[in-house]
Amino acid sequence: EVQLVESGGGAVEVGGSLRLSCKASGFTLDTADMAWYRQVPGEEHEIVARMDSDGLVSYAEDVKGRFTISKDNAKNTLYLQMDSLKPEDTGMYYCAADLTYSSYDPREPRSYDHWGQGTQVTVSS
Repeated sequence: EVQLVESGGGAVEVGGSLRLSCKASGFTLDTADMAWYRQVPGEEHEIVARMDSDGLVSYAEDVKGRFTISKDNAKNTLYLQMDSLKPEDTGMYYCAADLTYSSYDPREPRSYDHWGQGTQVTVSS
């Protein structure tokens, strides 16, 4: 059974840092395209960062230079290092996996067939 379990969220002040973790089971990270999404109540899921199975990464414009996506294959865990946090980074962060190499635009949530339960990040000024 495929599972994604996020952790590491919390409440921080502007300029602070957090590292989110996504522990994967039921598959190995090097066989999937992975992504971190953020959702704010009443809005759509917004992609924050993506890493494909070959390790190629991409970021949303508003987090470039501040967030870093990485993985530890030995731990089968995906990470999102979040630095210089801003209030607009606040939201529920979800880890997502595409195990079928969807033909959809990789920025779209429908590209991903497995999702974690989310971890809340709150940045206060």
